[in-house]
Amino acid sequence: MSRFDEVLGRLSAVIGSRKGGDAATSYTARLLADPSLAAKKLGEEAIETVIAAIQGERSALAAESADLVYHWRVVLAAAGVSLDDVAAKLEAREGTSGLAEKAGRQTL
Repeated sequence: MSRFDEVLGRLSAVIGSRKGGDAATSYTARLLADPSLAAKKLGEEAIETVIAAIQGERSALAAESADLVYHWRVVLAAAGVSLDDVAAKLEAREGTSGLAEKAGRQTL
């Protein structure tokens, strides 16, 4: 297991423990209680990650990526989507060209 896998596992456990918690004392509980806010924060972190990547700042990219992963996990938890659900989608795409997979998606 990679270091990232271990950290992500601990992060997921902490996020799970905050569900239903006091939003006045826990940022995670506040986000879990307000999925729209959590999604907005995820979007903000995605933009900040893109900016860091474009600027080529490795340390900033790592920091913004950490923020992005945290907010992504909170959004998933708020929606009741597990990492196994995400893994199943990734597994279904294995062995398929990215271009072919994208062309085969239904548009929303």
